[in-house]
Amino acid sequence: MPRVIRATLISIRDLLATVGPFLILALVLLAGAYFLLKPTPPKHVVLATGPEDSAYADFGKQYAAALKRYGITVVLKTTRGSYDNLRMLRDPKQKVDLAFVQGGSSETVRASDEKGGGVPLVSLGSLFYEPVWIFYRAEAAQKLLGGTLTGLAQMQGWRVNLGALGSGAPGLMRKLLAANGMDRDSLHYSNLELTPAVVALLDGKLDAIAFVTAPETPMVQMLLQTPGVKLLEFPQGEAYARRYPFLSPVVLPRGVVDIARDVPAHDVPLIAPTTSLLAREDTHPALLQLFVQAASRIHSGPDWIARAGQFPTARNSEFPLAPEAERFYRSGPPLLQRYLPFWLANLIDRMWVALFSIVAVLIPLSRLVPPLYEFRIRSRVFRWYRQLRHIEERIGRAGTPAPAELLAELERLDAKAEHVAVPLSYMDELYNLRGHIALVRERLRNAR
Repeated sequence: MPRVIRATLISIRDLLATVGPFLILALVLLAGAYFLLKPTPPKHVVLATGPEDSAYADFGKQYAAALKRYGITVVLKTTRGSYDNLRMLRDPKQKVDLAFVQGGSSETVRASDEKGGGVPLVSLGSLFYEPVWIFYRAEAAQKLLGGTLTGLAQMQGWRVNLGALGSGAPGLMRKLLAANGMDRDSLHYSNLELTPAVVALLDGKLDAIAFVTAPETPMVQMLLQTPGVKLLEFPQGEAYARRYPFLSPVVLPRGVVDIARDVPAHDVPLIAPTTSLLAREDTHPALLQLFVQAASRIHSGPDWIARAGQFPTARNSEFPLAPEAERFYRSGPPLLQRYLPFWLANLIDRMWVALFSIVAVLIPLSRLVPPLYEFRIRSRVFRWYRQLRHIEERIGRAGTPAPAELLAELERLDAKAEHVAVPLSYMDELYNLRGHIALVRERLRNAR
């Protein structure tokens, strides 16, 4: 191997040997920061939705499709509705990470949970309106009232389905009945699932049914166009909203169901809680960021009640807004995610504080690298001076070997020095050594 190449390789080896400990220290610090910060989100997350064929279930499928592109599997957990979702989220024994929860459900759960507490929750924002739909049979209203149903207070003694247990409807209906000076016992109430309740209404076994869901639900669209079935209006919507802050007065616009048939024939005032996407407080921040971005794409369009861009929103939430959601509503997606793949942008976003801290530690230590490198190279030359000094000290001393023996020892030292490899920038050190060897050799020859 040519000497120049050999010297270059040795120089690189020495540099790596000097810098190596600092690289190892940096890697250890990075690994420790990665282990503590856990920047990579889990690949599986559980989202509690609602009954099959409900609006919650449909939206859940859209979220699953949105996060699949990032390699994250969203497991959809079918439940009875908002009440069940909130109870599961707060129960540490349940494996649920996120859930759709209807406004007002938190009061119902707290009232029924004697122990209180539970897992802390955060909100990713309000997603859409869920109007209170109370459909009744016009025939029943004519028979029982001699006219049209205009308010909840007129429903005393009616056969009414108040919504399935586990959904948010029964708790909300209790509040609305209480506001009208009524309780459930003033009704012949039941708690059937939505589909059996609709069948019972159409068969005449029920006078009215109440449920809370998004306008996109097929049952809502079907009942709005069913002859003989009427929708109760809420002209006092603003009054309900003042009493219950989680409610909002909304309007079902004229003709929104069927413009050609003019269904409904006039604007219908309704009241509606907003549904929020809630998560456990300890859910990975990157997951929360992905869910709130998906919410922006899924719920930003117009529907029968809301205008385009009205949702999702940070308003109307009964739980603290998650920092990731607050960041999104304030400034949109993280800057790096607009230009880099998600995994890389997320890694930098979660690790930048640790990276700067590590750099701050390594910069002062890096000042030791040049002196250590220089010492390592020069020590390869200087270590022979001890032997040279030992030879020189024995010249002319009584009891020492003959000059010829010392000269032979010096020649061996010179042969070793000849094969010392150092970078070109340190060749002067090597030449100085060999020059000093020559001086001692000359002295030995003069001593013979």
